[in-house]
Amino acid sequence: MRRTIIYFNMLLPVFVSAQEISIIPLPAEMKTGKGRFSLSKYTVLLVRNGADDPAADFLNTYLEEYYGFKLKKVKQASSGCIELTTLQTLVPGKEGAYTLTVTPKGIAVMGQTASGTFYGMQTILQLLPAVKQSNATYSIPVVTIKDEPRFGYRGLHLDVSRHFLPVSYVKKYIDFIALHKMNYFHWHLTDDQGWRIEIKKYPKLTEVGAWRDGTIIGRYPGTGNDNIRYGGFYTQEQVREVVQYAADRFITVIPEIDMPGHSLAALTSYPQLGTAPESGYAVAQTWGINDRFNNVLNPTEYTFSFVEGVLDEVIGLFPSKYIHIGGDEASKRWWHESPSSQKIMQDNGLKDENELQSYFVKRVEKFLNSKGRTLMGWDEILEGGLAPNAIVMSWRGEKGGIAAAKEKHFVILCPEDPLYLNHSQTRLEDSITQGGYGPLENVYKYEPIPKELNEEEGKYVMGAQGNLWSEYIGTPSKAEYQLFPRLSALSEILWSPKAKRNWTDFEKRLLTQFKRYDLWKINYSRSYFELKATVLPAPAYQGISVRLETKTKNPVINQYNTVNGDSHSLGKYTGPVTIKKSGLYHAELIVSGKKLGSFDQPFYFNKATGKSIRLVTEANTKYPGDGAFTLVNGIQNTKRLIRSTEFLGFLGTDCEATIDLGKETSFTNVSVHILEQPSSWIYAPSGFSVSYSTDGKQFNTINCNDGPIKKEWVICSIDKTIKARYVKVIIRNYGTIPTGSVGAGNKAWLFVDEITID
Repeated sequence: MRRTIIYFNMLLPVFVSAQEISIIPLPAEMKTGKGRFSLSKYTVLLVRNGADDPAADFLNTYLEEYYGFKLKKVKQASSGCIELTTLQTLVPGKEGAYTLTVTPKGIAVMGQTASGTFYGMQTILQLLPAVKQSNATYSIPVVTIKDEPRFGYRGLHLDVSRHFLPVSYVKKYIDFIALHKMNYFHWHLTDDQGWRIEIKKYPKLTEVGAWRDGTIIGRYPGTGNDNIRYGGFYTQEQVREVVQYAADRFITVIPEIDMPGHSLAALTSYPQLGTAPESGYAVAQTWGINDRFNNVLNPTEYTFSFVEGVLDEVIGLFPSKYIHIGGDEASKRWWHESPSSQKIMQDNGLKDENELQSYFVKRVEKFLNSKGRTLMGWDEILEGGLAPNAIVMSWRGEKGGIAAAKEKHFVILCPEDPLYLNHSQTRLEDSITQGGYGPLENVYKYEPIPKELNEEEGKYVMGAQGNLWSEYIGTPSKAEYQLFPRLSALSEILWSPKAKRNWTDFEKRLLTQFKRYDLWKINYSRSYFELKATVLPAPAYQGISVRLETKTKNPVINQYNTVNGDSHSLGKYTGPVTIKKSGLYHAELIVSGKKLGSFDQPFYFNKATGKSIRLVTEANTKYPGDGAFTLVNGIQNTKRLIRSTEFLGFLGTDCEATIDLGKETSFTNVSVHILEQPSSWIYAPSGFSVSYSTDGKQFNTINCNDGPIKKEWVICSIDKTIKARYVKVIIRNYGTIPTGSVGAGNKAWLFVDEITID
């Protein structure tokens, strides 16, 4: 293929600080004044109450690490100090409320509770310049702030079962939570790929279940297996250390012990827990959930004794009122096929496997309630009847959370779209991610209280949570890349008043936040600065048109066309670029000689590319792509990103498209690029037909020599040359997901991203 490369060289002005006071999350009320307070190593820290030592200690640790000095703590001072005081008179019963006053003579933080004082201290840190200065004196503007959180639950999740992270980094992760005024750390400790917490009564859980004999290479299903033994676990002493570290930052650690599904690590350790103990369980070396392996606990009395033994030790380690038991994605096929499970259903008058799951969850809840704890679970715990006091975490969209709130159950919203932080932040993601697309804007614009709830029902929404699943996150650096800057957006939707949230204002403050990330030396994503490209039909449908946008103001763009190593200037960029040939198109964003972002996109041209297209039925609004033109824009989703704008999704319906080639054109092949991923309810088409017409009215059907899938293509090879202007393609939906498969009984998804005619 002849390769054509276009370069956009952008020479841009250096960013100027967006605003002097730049606080994330945005305070509820803020009033600026005149003058400044000077902070240096000679400033003293006035702390009269031991309850405020955690705030004082965090402040000093931060100052020492990032600015090179710490403050002397005193119990008496007249002026020139930072005063931390916990009161009980601001907003009675409101967790986290505080006032902060900066004058030229000092800084005073008064918290409703000790957590409020701690959050006020975090605001002081954001009033400091975001860079270390050589003179070690820092000027803080005069300001008065009255602040409190909108939601009582402001959470961040971390999965350490797929990839293990050391205690030192778990502590750093907790610091990230604290720096964003969040208060819950959801620690996902067990799953099919590893058991990560020491349980003394059941030592095989860590001797056996904490280790797997290899891991797939690349994105699921992988290109092979590394065959490297992998694992690790936290001792009970390390768990206590983490829990105390979090408590010192007013963060509650919620442990998750996954059951009755996602239990393969436990089953490998103690096979008698399963429905088929003789089957030879092994800790999973791959990702995803489907019926490839049996990973559900058999709800026998032995199993409940095991669960209670495990939870007894977990309760002893975690003071949290909440204990998370997962409850998601339990493959009920194995209960259906198990005689012992079926007998349990019969003995307890349970009509189906959904009720068996509910029976399991309710048994565990009763035990937790007897210990003074509350059960949390993913929204699947609604299936078969919700346990009386359970709290639902709604991840499969908002439907589960809405249903639970209407039944007067407390809920936490963490829908996969947009609050799964392991999804890609850019459509041009270079690193391997989970496959979804969750840009910063989508996180910021998310509203945790669904519009379907009235005011009274909305009170059952405790808050929301960002989830970081680690299938493709094996290092601290990758974890940070996935977290930032989306964690900052999440913190604002959970803390700040809804009426004050403003994306444009957030963008201004975000520029200073990036400087803080630099100060913290974290590996954050620069996707915010990337060149955004929109692909549209070229005039008269002669090729495609690429329009570039950037957050940088008033860019100067120089264009170059490089063909077979020869570069030619095309002059300054003044508008969309028309492309008519296959090739890789490249654009670079340069600021002060430094590459700040880039755009790379291969285009594959065929006779349908850029042509007019019409759909009989529009794609589902959940996966709309960029509209019908997505199917003829020359882009193939080779990275298989489900939430890429390159996929159109059809739920239970066919994709029927008619392409106008503009004039009579000869062709012998029509192909469709699709996605097949049954574990996500996405199935290859059940059928494929092609017809043609010269007038767009009378169509003749083509007999296809090839209909089956070849990799991700459905191909229709024609035994003769066809000449026509209009080509109609019908890609038939699989229909209903079969029994025994994930999502059995539901409508299947059909995913299409490109139609080619050659």
